[in-house]
Amino acid sequence: MVDRQGFFLAFRLLAAFLACVPLLVLAINIARQSLGPDPGQEVTESLGLAALQLLIVTLCMTPLKRWTGWAGWIRVRRMLGLFAFFYAVLHVLAFLQFILGWSDLWATFTKRPYIVAGALSFLMLVPLALTSTKGMMKRLGKSWKGLHKLVYLIAITAWLHFIWQARSDIGEMVAYGLVIVGLLALRWKWNGPQGLIPFAKG
Repeated sequence: MVDRQGFFLAFRLLAAFLACVPLLVLAINIARQSLGPDPGQEVTESLGLAALQLLIVTLCMTPLKRWTGWAGWIRVRRMLGLFAFFYAVLHVLAFLQFILGWSDLWATFTKRPYIVAGALSFLMLVPLALTSTKGMMKRLGKSWKGLHKLVYLIAITAWLHFIWQARSDIGEMVAYGLVIVGLLALRWKWNGPQGLIPFAKG
């Protein structure tokens, strides 16, 4: 049954809906004016956290496919990755609008390591989003897989971006970090270190 086209379509729609849930929840909270004393901070953090969560979910697709033998996990991976990029774009825009401001960006970037880590994550996400189409996959050939191994480095720098700015309650970020380490360890076990190195074969 899981191989039927109708089932996969329903699964894809469900995955897309779940990926939209953080934005829907945020919109509801904005409409209710229930974002707390610092709405700009809450909006920015919610969007960034959604991007990190979707990035981690994207990394889970290959293990799920290997453990279940169902290719449907892989077929929604690209869509989930684009949702992660979408939330990352909104996170950056919200950060610039509500927290950092649009003036003297360079001075602020060089003084705050967590911003540098976040900027690196976002800049590395851009080429992955731009090359996510089937046409770009064919055009890049074998180089496409090597390029998209950047996702592992992106996951690490994105996590550093959050953990560096965490203040008192870091338990959630530690949990995300452990999940990322576990996923990277699986990749290392299955494909060796070359499976984690961008542009390396394997």
